Amino acid sequence: MDGDLRAGGAVGRTPEPGAHVTATPLPDNPWEKWGWAFAAIWLVFLAFPVIAVVESEVGIPAKVVALLCIAGFAVANVLGYSSRLSSWWALGIMLALALATVPVIGIGVISFTPYLAILSALELPAPWWKWAVGLWAAFPLLSLLDIDGFPTFFFLMLWPVMIGGVMLRLFGEREYVANAALREHAVVIERERVARDVHDVLGHSLTALSVKAELAARLIDIDPERAKEELESIQATARQALAEVRATVGGLRAGNLEAELAAAPRVLADAGITTTVEGSVADTDPRHRALLAWVLRESVTNVVRHAQARSVVIELGPTGIAVTDDGSGCDGAEGNGLRGMRERVTGVGGTLAVGPAAPGTRVEVALP
Repeated sequence: MDGDLRAGGAVGRTPEPGAHVTATPLPDNPWEKWGWAFAAIWLVFLAFPVIAVVESEVGIPAKVVALLCIAGFAVANVLGYSSRLSSWWALGIMLALALATVPVIGIGVISFTPYLAILSALELPAPWWKWAVGLWAAFPLLSLLDIDGFPTFFFLMLWPVMIGGVMLRLFGEREYVANAALREHAVVIERERVARDVHDVLGHSLTALSVKAELAARLIDIDPERAKEELESIQATARQALAEVRATVGGLRAGNLEAELAAAPRVLADAGITTTVEGSVADTDPRHRALLAWVLRESVTNVVRHAQARSVVIELGPTGIAVTDDGSGCDGAEGNGLRGMRERVTGVGGTLAVGPAAPGTRVEVALP
């Protein structure tokens, strides 16, 4: 029956048969949307440099300037996590404003370091964020120089903050890679859907056109009127095939079991094959009718192409469908057509059995 069993076939699909596959929208990264709010929460720790300014012995004007610098530092820090200010600009402004407070708070300027470190880890582009984080990680080593007022164990505060920022950055990058892989997978599935559906549509339609053209050629001298009817039928089939291809590419086409069941005897009759239908569409499970339509279409196409049969029996029931012909039988390895059909069936938890019918071949699909 199948293309490689008899040199032809159709292609299947992994998703729900006949359904249009679209990429599931990925959720927005909350860090990209609400990172500024997270940054604003931690501004509470700017109380340390503020207290240092208030307790400093400098004049009021100097204190006011220092407090304004701290306020500007806070604003730049929040904007650095938003789309309103480049992270580079934010980092530069924060560093300049922090250094501007040195004449007032002296070594207390190190209170700004965690903010600079976490912004560098989370917002700077690769690979620059790694260099920046490395710079801030080395900063606590200044404690080894015994600088007056420099906290000896400053690294106990700064390094955990930077490790947290680095972990967030690495997890975010892994999530981005995973989401990109999901998007690529969705694109591949969609391409396979279009290729398989177009293959199924064209394989069936071109087979029907070939059979009708051969019949018209034989009748053109014997029965011109019948030949004319076949040529008109060829035109109608070609137009229908074109419409189906357009609908398939647009993701709008789904298998219709009633239509396929009505078309199958006509296509088989054109090839000189009689058809017997046992059961009806009403006997089948409504959940699987789109899949059964694809199975019937492919089975009929393969019979016309390769079976050299004289009769076909189509059996419909609540558990699936069976198509049996009295042709030459099947041999050879399973090819694309049967593999595609099997993918469709197994995708919904069913089974596909292909075997001899003494004579001929029987294709049987059992669905849950």
